[in-house]
This record gives sequence, C-alpha cells and structure tokens, in this order.
Amino acid sequence: MASFVPRSPETLEDQRLYTQARLVEVECLDCLARVGVKKNSEHQTSVQWTAEAQAQCPDLVRRKAAADGARLVHARCPRLAASIEAAVADGRIQIGAEDGY
Repeated sequence: MASFVPRSPETLEDQRLYTQARLVEVECLDCLARVGVKKNSEHQTSVQWTAEAQAQCPDLVRRKAAADGARLVHARCPRLAASIEAAVADGRIQIGAEDGY
C-alpha cells in the first residue's frame, strides 16, 4: 500500500515524468512482449513491464511460478535484455537523462 498518494497537479506531473518520460517501446525479439525502456546511463536501464508483457514473457512466467506468490523484484529476461541492447545499438533508445528524467 502506498504511504504517499500525490494529489497536486505538480506532484502528479513529477510522478509522470519520473515513471513515463522518455520511455521507448521495445519489443522482445523472441516472445514479442512489449515494454517501456529508458537508459539514463550505460549502466542503468529502466524497464516498465505491463501485466500483458509479463504474461507473454516465458522467462517471467516461469520465474513467477517458481516464486510461489512472492513478488518478483529485479526480474530480468536475458532475451529482452538482448532486444534492448539491439535497440540501443541501432539508435532507437538514447542514453542519458534529459532535464533530470
């Protein structure tokens, strides 16, 4: 449960910028799951999974079943990671934060 629920328009905009700004849709080259991705540096990648993408990724489905109801934290799919690196290499994903986001 959230301990803080933003209500002011400025705070809601900050939340949107932090969680959604500059997200680029990337499709896994293997299972075709679509996620939102942004890279603020070479070593940092943010991935926003939708429920649909989580259900479509066989690696995450397998891990979720093995977790026996526990929350998957920092779950990573190697095939999606390769798809993201391909998107970076061909210029679809820019590296570096803009205006702090």
